Amino acid sequence: MPPHASGTAHGLVVATHRRHYVVDLDAGDTLECVLKGRSTTLACGDRVDVARESSGGVIVAVAPRRSLLYRSDAFKEKLIAANVTQVLGIIAPDVPVDEHLLNRWIIAAETQRCRFVLVLNKSDLPASDRFAERFAAYAALGYAVIRVSALGDVANLLPWIRARHTVVIGQSGMGKSTLINALLPGVNAAIGELSDALRSGRHTTTSTALYRLPGGHGWIVDSPGMKVFGLAHCAPAAIADAFVELRDLGSQCRFRDCRHDREPDCAVQAAIAEGRVAPQRVALLQTLLRETEAAHDPAR
Repeated sequence: MPPHASGTAHGLVVATHRRHYVVDLDAGDTLECVLKGRSTTLACGDRVDVARESSGGVIVAVAPRRSLLYRSDAFKEKLIAANVTQVLGIIAPDVPVDEHLLNRWIIAAETQRCRFVLVLNKSDLPASDRFAERFAAYAALGYAVIRVSALGDVANLLPWIRARHTVVIGQSGMGKSTLINALLPGVNAAIGELSDALRSGRHTTTSTALYRLPGGHGWIVDSPGMKVFGLAHCAPAAIADAFVELRDLGSQCRFRDCRHDREPDCAVQAAIAEGRVAPQRVALLQTLLRETEAAHDPAR
């Protein structure tokens, strides 16, 4: 971002509600801001320049993003967080886990070169051991699987968030906000302050909010519960590359543009037959490729 223009200051977007934002200024104070114009949408984690006016703040510039996590379909997109380095996917044994959705979180993280960590919350529940066994396959793919209890012990997760820019994703009921409050004691008060600043009542529970880690070394974004996670904005090559277990196999197929379906001499299908690759992951790849192609079809 360029040096300050006259009367402007740098800051970090820490809460969003429609086109209203709360910005933590580098100088130390917090300012409610609006974004003029319709060509840009901001997310928690965006670095911005702010100009002060009598009615509040106006965002006048946005710094280039290092990453942008968002979901989309053929018709709309929803920003989640900018400049993220890590995604925590939260699941729990007392809420049915949509693994198709879980894998979409992983693919979204991979396309943005973010580390993905699978967090098994509510480890104090009797079914937690059996629940954890279900997700051993993700550890086999190289993803960290961390067990915690948001109402008990979260020490296992603390080293994973230190000095990171993290976004927390999960279905409703998985305990995301409770977990964040356990990691950052006192965050409930911050939620109230952000809500008051946006004059949004309880709307912060359905929007995103960013909380800084103690000492200023990193931050965490709490996102709303998600039932869908479209990736229509991703290029087919980026989607294919996001499946870590298929990266080397794809180059071994007879055809360079192999879709790993019914093509002859497909190395991926051979790996499925040998039990080295999960068929549901390949099915998801094919689904995502169809979705992104349909979204960019000029005839739609």
